[in-house]
Amino acid sequence: QVQLVESGGGLVQPGGSLRLSCAASGRTFSTYAMGWFHQAPGKEREFVAAITWNGGSTYYADSVKGRFTISRDNAKNTVYLQMNSLKPEDTAVYYCAADLSTTIVRRTTTPSYWGQGTQVTVSS
Repeated sequence: QVQLVESGGGLVQPGGSLRLSCAASGRTFSTYAMGWFHQAPGKEREFVAAITWNGGSTYYADSVKGRFTISRDNAKNTVYLQMNSLKPEDTAVYYCAADLSTTIVRRTTTPSYWGQGTQVTVSS
């Protein structure tokens, strides 16, 4: 069992930056692939970024490549999403997710474990 708690969301102006954090419980965090997803009002939940269990590989949606960076610190049981050059269309609830399968995290919206989400609003 893995419990995930996101933090770091908020209101930011276009072009600004935010760093989201996701703290995980459990001693097996380092065995899980981790991902970030977002869901805008009236839209489906979408993949944003993923990272393998050891941080060796990262994956991004085309819409965030070059602007967002996913990273993890297994000693702190935490995964991060650094978001730069934010746009109004990035406005959404951002969710952290975990699964033993990297493929599930990066190619589906059905990872085994989810956080409660944190709101990101990009507006002037």
